[in-house]
Amino acid sequence: MAVRVVVFDLGGVLLDWNPRYLYRKLLPDDGAVEEFLTRVCTSAWNERQDAGRSLAEATAELVAQHPERAELIRHYYGRFDEMLAGAFPDTVAILEELDAAGVPLYALTNYSAETIELAHRRFAFLRRFRGIVVSGTERLIKPDPRFFRVLLDRHTIDPTGAVFIDDSRPNVEAARDLGMTALHFRSAAELRRELAELGLPVKPSTGTL
Repeated sequence: MAVRVVVFDLGGVLLDWNPRYLYRKLLPDDGAVEEFLTRVCTSAWNERQDAGRSLAEATAELVAQHPERAELIRHYYGRFDEMLAGAFPDTVAILEELDAAGVPLYALTNYSAETIELAHRRFAFLRRFRGIVVSGTERLIKPDPRFFRVLLDRHTIDPTGAVFIDDSRPNVEAARDLGMTALHFRSAAELRRELAELGLPVKPSTGTL
């Protein structure tokens, strides 16, 4: 079946988010940053908020465990905007070309239900999506196939006619298991080439892969 629908991940594909952008301002060197992010405000801890836990509960729990780091912990969500450097313009350009050609666009993102509002305020291109399904709202998280099913069922998307784009290989494999075409995002130039090969209306790539 021809691909007619495109589903994007947000972070790492369209949005440049990294907690290091903030903590490099707050800690003396990269070693201290990595120590803090691997021992205190870890990826696993943040993923629980992406899966629906409130920011207030998460912060209080971690402050109780690491009272000597309380101020740094509170900055994680108190200054979350500083972790979001901006959008990747080359990937946004692909999104805009697809939208201009009338291709139905959706997003499936691991994101806190609270912090996603900041992204909506900052990035007007998110309004190009016909639907954005957020893990923190659904209390499900990629690569759980049930989360993908929320998107497919809610928007009546035939998985065999959809392509999914994500920078996480496990998420890509989960989409393929459901019958979607799935692309592991590495660069906008490569994505442009892959989408064109699927017959989608994007301009030929002129960049390096």
